[in-house]
Amino acid sequence: MGPSGVGKTTIAEGLADRLGWSFAEADKFHPTANIDKMSTGIPLDDDDRAPWLALIRDWVTGKAHAGRDAVITCSALKRRYRDVLREADARVRFLELVASPALVEARMAKRQGHYMPVSLLASQFAALEELEDDEDGVKVDVSGTPEETLAAALAALELSPLKSDSSQAAAPVPTASAGRP
Repeated sequence: MGPSGVGKTTIAEGLADRLGWSFAEADKFHPTANIDKMSTGIPLDDDDRAPWLALIRDWVTGKAHAGRDAVITCSALKRRYRDVLREADARVRFLELVASPALVEARMAKRQGHYMPVSLLASQFAALEELEDDEDGVKVDVSGTPEETLAAALAALELSPLKSDSSQAAAPVPTASAGRP
């Protein structure tokens, strides 16, 4: 979770690969109207996000019912959005990726082919409600390399990778249980 451009997709793909879990990009769940709105520089409101969050929640539930662990990217900027995701029939843990607005802006300026303009970054940080102590999740700083951030995420989540890199297999993940997204 975190604002656009913080590295959610990079880290989520790395986690899914290392853990052997299913992966989904929450941006793919947005209806065309949401993408069109963001593409023109208009931030989404809660009404825009409600059906999107429900689709993500239902995807997580589907994976849990299939006995599959999963990683999904989602901004989940507000606690009430995370509350919707926690309604899934699974244990939902959050990994909040933390960075300064300046770092994220610099990364977004280099990004190509994404509909989210840099102009919406301020609204993302304004809406961000950091994870609270009573929420099931951890925070990881993303100012290092993607590999450093991935290692920090695995450690913070107390998960052992099935793969130490994309070509080596290791022992199964002892802490993973069916249905944990």
